[in-house]
Amino acid sequence: MSVMRAAVAPLLLSFVLSGAVAQAQAQQTPPTPAAAPATPTTLNILVVDVQSLLQNSKSAKMVRQQIEQKRAEYAKEISQEEQTLRQERDALQRQQSSLSAEQLNQKGRDFQAKVNELDKSVQGKRQALERSNAEALEKIQGAMLKIITELAKDRKANLVFQRSELVLFDQVFDVTDEVLQKLDEQLPTLTVNFTPPPAAPTATPAAAAAATDKGKKKPNPKQ
Repeated sequence: MSVMRAAVAPLLLSFVLSGAVAQAQAQQTPPTPAAAPATPTTLNILVVDVQSLLQNSKSAKMVRQQIEQKRAEYAKEISQEEQTLRQERDALQRQQSSLSAEQLNQKGRDFQAKVNELDKSVQGKRQALERSNAEALEKIQGAMLKIITELAKDRKANLVFQRSELVLFDQVFDVTDEVLQKLDEQLPTLTVNFTPPPAAPTATPAAAAAATDKGKKKPNPKQ
């Protein structure tokens, strides 16, 4: 029994001492300070009226002028073609009494093919104008974005809003005039690249007849 006590006593002493040392170290070690709250980021906002820039910049005005001029040219061409078709229609009406039914139908199909060609020509010109205008505006917007990015960097802005996205805001945040001035300096002129409209395919009499007959109901041989 005394041997067991002699063997256990050093273990108990070691356990007690280790606990005491750990407690003393815990009392001597200063508590870890709590992490300081993160400093809130200062909100710096810029507002730009993009629609105003696309209306009032020198390059945008020049683009509109070129587009309107080209639209007037197309309108004149279309008007002349329409006048030619009206004259042909009137002549065809005067010939009704002197033509056979087959001849009249053939001339009618030819005339309708020309009307269809004019419709396709009008659509092609309109689409060509829209593409040319979109490409020109894309160039303006690219220059505008570069200016706004540089201005936001200089002002250390972390948010930039379009004017159309906001209902109320302090005018001190509006930098539209500054952007407009820089845009007019960097892009004072812009030439629109007009791509020619696609040529309408010329319909042959056979193709016109096929297009006309396609919509007709075929007779049922069983009837």
